[in-house]
Amino acid sequence: MHAGLKRLSRTFAPLLITVLALGGCASAPPPQARLGLKLAPQALGAAISVEQHLKVERNGRIDEMDVALQVEPEALDMVGLAFGQRVLSLHYDGKELTSWRHVMLPSQVKAEDVLEDMQLTLWPVEAIAAALPAGWRIAEQGLHRTLYLDEAPIMRIEYGGQPRWSGTVTLENLRYHYRLTIQFAPADQ
Repeated sequence: MHAGLKRLSRTFAPLLITVLALGGCASAPPPQARLGLKLAPQALGAAISVEQHLKVERNGRIDEMDVALQVEPEALDMVGLAFGQRVLSLHYDGKELTSWRHVMLPSQVKAEDVLEDMQLTLWPVEAIAAALPAGWRIAEQGLHRTLYLDEAPIMRIEYGGQPRWSGTVTLENLRYHYRLTIQFAPADQ
């Protein structure tokens, strides 16, 4: 694992477990619930290394977690920490997704879903649009992005600024009724 991610994984705590725990609270998903989106890391169009503080709000509950994310043209690596320990890690090379999860994470928390939400939030809208299956579309206007299924809005994303991996980003999932707030901070320079 990249030395920066190791360093960050030792310093972060409770965000990803919150996001993941929310998946365990969800009722049975509607049909055609997830896209199965897996865009190549190079499709991001940049190499980034960022720290994120996540806050998930669902059904009156708030969970928080810290994440270290590194995307380079050849691979994406993510480490999520909660309560001072690693609870999830992902590695995606554009072909294969490998993950590790703490045994205490709910079985409903899927690495594929975490990757998909991350890519819907960070990747360029053109790369996402080219990979969407029939019936899905994505629209972007200024600092707002909306994902549609059969013209019904499924997800709304609002950015606090540019680039997309800076400032605060709010993702509202209208299908699963949760709000994810991502606070980005530059990784160690």
